[in-house]
Amino acid sequence: MNKNFILASQSPQRLALLRQIGYDPESIEPADIDEKPEKGEKPSQYVKRMALEKARHVAVKHPEKVVLASDTIIVCGTKIIQKAKSDEEQTKVMKSLSGRAHRVLTAVCVIDKKGKASLRLSTTRIKMKKMSEQEIKDYVAAKEWVGCAGYKIEGLLGGFVVQIVGSYSGVIGLPLYETRCLLVGAGV
Repeated sequence: MNKNFILASQSPQRLALLRQIGYDPESIEPADIDEKPEKGEKPSQYVKRMALEKARHVAVKHPEKVVLASDTIIVCGTKIIQKAKSDEEQTKVMKSLSGRAHRVLTAVCVIDKKGKASLRLSTTRIKMKKMSEQEIKDYVAAKEWVGCAGYKIEGLLGGFVVQIVGSYSGVIGLPLYETRCLLVGAGV
């Protein structure tokens, strides 16, 4: 296992994905930053800025260490889907995604030992089946969505995905091809 880097995320899904491809960070240090979108910021700009700011936040504390950070958002039309705070909010999210295509954007940033940041963006298109009221109610009641923006595709929601074009691991939270390329490029 390659261990010569810091993961700036507390996501168990990201850690599992890294381990899947032979990477296990020497330490995990989540970046506590303001994640509010700026006025007029496009979704792709926002997600790239978040990944970069998370990586920088941790890299400042650990000079001469490689730092990996990532951010994932769901975009329906031009609207970023934020983390729901209640069953009612999540029901609205599921109704807005039901029967529609949407995009999942994941930005990955690696800061190398010299402080140089490299960034990649993965865009995945997902088409969902039209969910019945009962299917939405059951999905929301299962609480898999708690703590993430939109849903976890690797759970119950996977049964409602009609089509996925792009990176499945990117939808989970870390596009593996792009991540490996960045880590290799940083000497990890």
